[in-house]
Amino acid sequence: MAPFRRQSRPIPAVDPTLGDPAAARLLADMERRDWRAVHEFLRVVDDPDALSFYVGLASRAKGVQAWAGEWADAEPRSHLPMLVRGAHAIDWAWLARGNKWAKNTSTAQFRIFERRLRFAHEYLVEAIARNPHDPTAWAELIVCGVGMGLGVQEAQRRFGEAVARHRWHLGAHSGLFMQLCLKWGGSDELMHRFALETAATAPPETGLAGLIADAHLERWLYLTRDEDGRAHLRRPDTRAELHAAADRSVRHPAYRPRLGWQVDHNRLAMAFWLAEEYDAAAELFDVLGDQVTAWPWRYLGSTPGETFARARDESYRRRTAAVSPR
Repeated sequence: MAPFRRQSRPIPAVDPTLGDPAAARLLADMERRDWRAVHEFLRVVDDPDALSFYVGLASRAKGVQAWAGEWADAEPRSHLPMLVRGAHAIDWAWLARGNKWAKNTSTAQFRIFERRLRFAHEYLVEAIARNPHDPTAWAELIVCGVGMGLGVQEAQRRFGEAVARHRWHLGAHSGLFMQLCLKWGGSDELMHRFALETAATAPPETGLAGLIADAHLERWLYLTRDEDGRAHLRRPDTRAELHAAADRSVRHPAYRPRLGWQVDHNRLAMAFWLAEEYDAAAELFDVLGDQVTAWPWRYLGSTPGETFARARDESYRRRTAAVSPR
């Protein structure tokens, strides 16, 4: 029998909607600047994690600040226009700052960054005043505070407010994790402890155990400036923690695909690939198919799909079992 020969596959593209038809409709409404349709869509989203996902998607649309004021004026009691304006202003601020290290960022960039973050803070505080029960604005305020340099203690306070309203809020956990990273004023110890404690206590279906992969990817990214960061990922204890994270999330019997599940698989796939755990990475690529997410693959360049495809091909080529991907 001739050996299996895999046909070449096109480079996958990042789909910001993650294949969700409702998200595609929301994005189309945002692009049309149809705030009435956006409002009606978000108004009936009752799951806090789903609302966080959709607000995040809306926040990345272009030109929101140019028309969201009309929405806010028309809905003076609703927190939704202020929530979207605030989340968008955070993305808008980071667009001005860029992704370079602080020493490579200009003073002018920092001024715009800080001004836009002040706008975001104002909008989000107003969103909370209008709806004190929603955790989404508190989660966004964590990220806003990271950019404003408010520090770990304030981030933990805002995190506490968010999880008091929804215990396993995905966005709040991601925001606090960001603050606890060394590059944003935390430390490797704080970051790693938070990831381990969350993984040990969060229900497997939340996928939050994947924060362990995030912690090791952050450590890898930091180490690659001066030494081989992959050596950290290849350590036996690191590999063991990555497998434990997968067992507590995507490989757990209770785990079910939910809105945004692709992120859980992508971050573990990248970590396993860099750690040379090719069998584990290949299993995740089997599930993902072409469903690449921008993060964390953007850490390796501006074209996540190309890096994803390269990692997938290498994982399939070097997996122990000579089987074809599903």
